[in-house]
Amino acid sequence: MQELLTFVAKSLVDHPDQVRVQKTEGPEGVILELNVAEEDMGKVIGKQGRIAKAIRSVVKAATPKDSAHVFVEIQRPLEELADMAEEPEAAEEDPEEV
Repeated sequence: MQELLTFVAKSLVDHPDQVRVQKTEGPEGVILELNVAEEDMGKVIGKQGRIAKAIRSVVKAATPKDSAHVFVEIQRPLEELADMAEEPEAAEEDPEEV
């Protein structure tokens, strides 16, 4: 399934070299985490999530009946996560009472 998801994602995006798929096995089934370049997020998700839903349908249809459930999660781009980690959280200031 991991190879199928990688192939489909690389076919959709402008930066196929930045497509990453990680496989995690959990108690409910297998989770495939898809990471793409920030510019390609819209191409993988589509209008109102239609492309993402289609990708999930293809993966589900290709999964053998006797195997565990396969979930596809589209993650935030790796660069965006790194930027969020570098930004300090803004501290809220309490108004002084006079």
